[in-house]
Amino acid sequence: MLRQSSRLLTRATTMTWRRPFSTDLPAANRVDSTFPNAWKEVIPNTEPPMTPSAFMKPRPATPSSIPSKLSVNFVLPYSSELSGKEVDMVIIPATTGQMGVLPGHVATIAELKPGVLSVHEGNDVTKYFVSGGFAFVHANSFADIVAVEPVPLDQIDPNLVQKGLTEFTQKLSTASTDEEKAEAQIGVDVHSALNAALTG
Repeated sequence: MLRQSSRLLTRATTMTWRRPFSTDLPAANRVDSTFPNAWKEVIPNTEPPMTPSAFMKPRPATPSSIPSKLSVNFVLPYSSELSGKEVDMVIIPATTGQMGVLPGHVATIAELKPGVLSVHEGNDVTKYFVSGGFAFVHANSFADIVAVEPVPLDQIDPNLVQKGLTEFTQKLSTASTDEEKAEAQIGVDVHSALNAALTG
């Protein structure tokens, strides 16, 4: 038995096959017609909804040198906030902490927590409050950010944030079921992040 395991181990270490990374594969615009066709069968008089991938252009191959700009796609379920915009840096509120993304960043997937997403373009900084979502950073200096509902930071009313934080804190202290506690905790987390974004 020991002889067989050593032979299998030797064979496994001498194999040269490696699985390619997704960024090594050629950029192809894949169109899956399964969903639109099924939609048209069920609801023939209405156009099928567009998915976030419909708002993005096909990604180019990974460059041999690091580009000077980061290309960002910032998409929502109903529109595209930024499409292929070339920026200097994006700071993402990841669940693991604030993450700065520059051109040439290592490929990463990050879950977004409630917080401020800032897009840096020269001296201009555009800030959005996001309640959650995902960021996909690719090795070819592209970043895809998907959020449910971002709000430009300058459109948030501080008085309503304070009022909401007070209400959800009170709901959390009086909640009796696990569901009520979870809903109240989410409200407290979001409004605390909004308050920190406005004061910080």
